[in-house]
Amino acid sequence: MSIEFDNNLPIYLQIMNYLKREIVTGRLKAGDKIPSVRELAAELQINPNTVQRTFQELERETVVETKRGLGRYVTSEESKIMNIKKEMAGELLDRFIGGMQELGFTNQDIAALVADAMKSDDQH
Repeated sequence: MSIEFDNNLPIYLQIMNYLKREIVTGRLKAGDKIPSVRELAAELQINPNTVQRTFQELERETVVETKRGLGRYVTSEESKIMNIKKEMAGELLDRFIGGMQELGFTNQDIAALVADAMKSDDQH
């Protein structure tokens, strides 16, 4: 696992986003065991406390669950994973639409551009 850290965002949030992306794309599946705090800290070369905070937040959001003595696992609730996926899609759309509006495009222009792009994508 490798993450290019952005200095403008806390590392624990970047790791959370990375793990969520791994889950919604299916690289980490429902019920999969995730690395331990020590393993992930060593792999990313960061402080274990940062990884611990990441895991605590993921548990609070019920994205991962701890099985006492066995480690942490991706939630087995498919509905939770779908909600994460929708949330991430919403954030992408907000950034995309905001960027397009900054360029001066109207919502109708944006919809037409997206429709055209999807049509040309289907033809390839």
